Amino acid sequence: MEHLGILAHSAEGAALCFRAFCHEGFRELGPDDHPDVTLDLIALARSMPSWDAGDHDAVRAILAESVRRLAAAGATFFACPDNTAHLALERPGDDLALPGLHIARVVADRAARDGRARVGVLGTRYTMDGPVYPREFAARGIEAVVPDAADRARVHEIIFGELVNGVVTEESRREYVRIIERLAGRGCDAVALVCTEIPLLVTPEAAPLPTLDSTRLLARAAFEAAVGRRPVPSWRGGPAVTG
Repeated sequence: MEHLGILAHSAEGAALCFRAFCHEGFRELGPDDHPDVTLDLIALARSMPSWDAGDHDAVRAILAESVRRLAAAGATFFACPDNTAHLALERPGDDLALPGLHIARVVADRAARDGRARVGVLGTRYTMDGPVYPREFAARGIEAVVPDAADRARVHEIIFGELVNGVVTEESRREYVRIIERLAGRGCDAVALVCTEIPLLVTPEAAPLPTLDSTRLLARAAFEAAVGRRPVPSWRGGPAVTG
């Protein structure tokens, strides 16, 4: 089996991905069993000034340091359970020390398999305003739809004010449900939860639309790669090739 490296960027989403990956093993390989996995996390505080300044190259350098540490620990590929981080990972630069899965491709592939045509996108403002999900969905004939400006601001505020700090409230859940209902009213047939902390707040039972849980979809794809059910990824950062 392959050795997964989890390239963490925010603690709560990375922890959920780690647990989901291990649980895939428990279900399929037997009690207490899963492929080897190593998680590396450089504190988000190191990157936030660069995110706020729009300096994605500086963020990429920090993430690349984590990938090097994962490689030194014996990992053979990585998964990054942080959608926003992919804006930085896609910046031109030296190849990362390991090949990795691309979270947006995993999510878009699942949306295509499910026959989705118009998908709402919830994430940080960097992700909702960025090119990654519109590109990956469009490559599969799917339209990406984001909330209006006020709702995008609210989604972002809850992520950084609460979710990345492990705070989950009923008030914020109601806000997200309201925003998803508005996306449904705009013709969306699913909602992509593309901040990896959002599934901690919005469960499939609570959501007014079918959900695409980027955290657990990535964990599943990583498990399949680790046990040889899908090819080990070849992407090493830099500009993405869709499809």
